[in-house]
Amino acid sequence: MTQNINNTVSVPDIFSSTFLVGNVGAPFVIGMAVGYFAKKMVRTALFLGGAAVVLLFASEYYGITEISDAQLQYAATAATDVAKSSGNFLVKRLSSITSKGVSGAAGFFVGFKVG
Repeated sequence: MTQNINNTVSVPDIFSSTFLVGNVGAPFVIGMAVGYFAKKMVRTALFLGGAAVVLLFASEYYGITEISDAQLQYAATAATDVAKSSGNFLVKRLSSITSKGVSGAAGFFVGFKVG
């Protein structure tokens, strides 16, 4: 809000293109790009993690290594916790772009769904 010479307070036009692009459009697009990227990275990490597990299973089959189920479950739990904290960090950071934070976070979830 700004104050005019007549000491009246002017309210910004919330339907103007300048307001909408700056406060809704741009944060939404940024959030969507981050969400899309995050989804692709999760898929890549799952692909590489799955390949590592298959290699461990094959090396166990041929007697090269030995893996316990508890160790494998612990590694999967640790990886899941890291992914959750990373996702929470991204959404929190995107929420701070605008005053309400809704458009950035919404864009993230849309980008994650689309990715």
